[in-house]
Amino acid sequence: MIRQGRIGDEAGIANVHVESWKSTYKGLVPDSFLDSLSAEKRKPLWKKQLESNSVFVAEENGQIVGFASYGKERTNKHPSYTGELYAMYLLAEHQRKGI
Repeated sequence: MIRQGRIGDEAGIANVHVESWKSTYKGLVPDSFLDSLSAEKRKPLWKKQLESNSVFVAEENGQIVGFASYGKERTNKHPSYTGELYAMYLLAEHQRKGI
């Protein structure tokens, strides 16, 4: 199920964010950096993003397994663009399943 994110989803989104980085960037980014990532530290960032109502989440069995965040185009270099996809992450075990 895909739905609009809401306050209270920040822990699930932060978990997907951190776990996706750890699985996707292993071997590309130093392990010390990946090991330092914390869902707890990311929760305030995601709460703020949720307050702006600019996150969609993917759920399976009531658990957030992915998300996409979006908003205004940030560079002001593309006046014809009204928006930008900021991030899209999906837990590795849920990829390639049509979500």
